[in-house]
This record gives sequence, structure tokens and C-alpha cells, in this order.
Amino acid sequence: MKKWSYLLILLGIAVLLYPKASEWYADWQQERLLAQAEQSEVAGSSAQNNNLKNEYSRVNALLNEGAAADNNNSADSALTAAAQGDIIGIITIPVIDVKLPIVEGATRDNMRSAAVHISETNQLGAIGNFAVAAHRAHKYGRLFNRLNELKLGDTIQIEAQGRSYTYTVDKIHIVEPTDVSVLNANGKEQELTLVTCDPLINPTHRLIVHAHRTDRQS
Repeated sequence: MKKWSYLLILLGIAVLLYPKASEWYADWQQERLLAQAEQSEVAGSSAQNNNLKNEYSRVNALLNEGAAADNNNSADSALTAAAQGDIIGIITIPVIDVKLPIVEGATRDNMRSAAVHISETNQLGAIGNFAVAAHRAHKYGRLFNRLNELKLGDTIQIEAQGRSYTYTVDKIHIVEPTDVSVLNANGKEQELTLVTCDPLINPTHRLIVHAHRTDRQS
């Protein structure tokens, strides 16, 4: 009987520690990807309208999964998976102390430890809209958890292929997850759109931060 009591106690401890262990592993993956990103090169593909809608639907489904995981106070159900896509850059948002690798393509594994480029949007450095999504995450300061703290005029930097791109936030709004128009480009500027769950009104909605490039574009 005593043996079973010890086993039950150990099982209880393991259950309590699992969310923290899962979160720690995801953070470790993020740091590993950031280290790799220092030597990575930009790669990607061009977009088509139907493909864009399909890709954005997949992003939204993954964001919804992340919101559900946050509500359960768990980083994810799997502890062993790592990001699988090509690392294409690093996004830094100084005002909210964010520094994340950007991985090509939205998958469950990629979004666990990194921000992802929504593949069917434009490429970095080109006229058009380069869109990036990440989970809001339960832990304060992790992934895009603090994205709602951004204000108009704040700056966002992306480092890729030895080049630096600086964007200035010009629009922040909440939309339905089906509103794919947030990924549209004006055809005149290099734009950046950040996508995550809305943390204040409804986690099924999307917080959208739009910015345009303001450093020298050459």
C-alpha cells in the first residue's frame, strides 16, 4: 500500500511539472532557432490568392489551438517536436522586448518555438505585405504575448541575409479570423503584418499590427 502511495505522489508531481517542462522546452527551442538564424538565408515562394486563403485558414486553426492550450495553462501536448521549416530571419520588437526567429511556413511545430512567415504572402524586401504570425502564449513576454502593448509609431526590426529592415507601426486593429484582407498589399510600399490571437476581447479574434518599412530601401 505504501508503495502505491509513493507512486501516486510521484505521478501527481509529474502532472504538476509537465506544463512548466513543456514551456521550458519550447523556450529552449526558441533560443536554439535564434542561434541558427544568425547564419540562415532567406528563402521562400510567391503567392496566389486561393493559396493565400488556404494558408491563412491554416494559420488561424493553429492560433486557435494555441488559445486552447493557453486556457489549459499548457504549452503544448507534445514535448519532443521542434521547428521544421527554414529559418529566414529574426524579428525584434524593442519596446516589448521581443526577439524571435522567423521560420518559413505555419505548422504546429514551427509555431511552438518561433514566429512564422505566412508563406503565401510577399517576400521580405519586396514591395508588398510580408506577414508573420505567432501564438500569444500563456507565459508573459513569450512569443507574441505582449503584442497588444504596441502603439502607433513603435518600430519593428527584421534581420535577414545580413540585411536589416525597419518598420514603423501605422495600424493596430482587431478582426474576425476570416478577414483575409489584412494580408492585402497596397502595391506601393514594403509592408509588414503581425498576426496573433486577441488577448483582451476574444481569443477567437485576431490582433493585427500593420507597419510599413521606414529605413532606406535599396
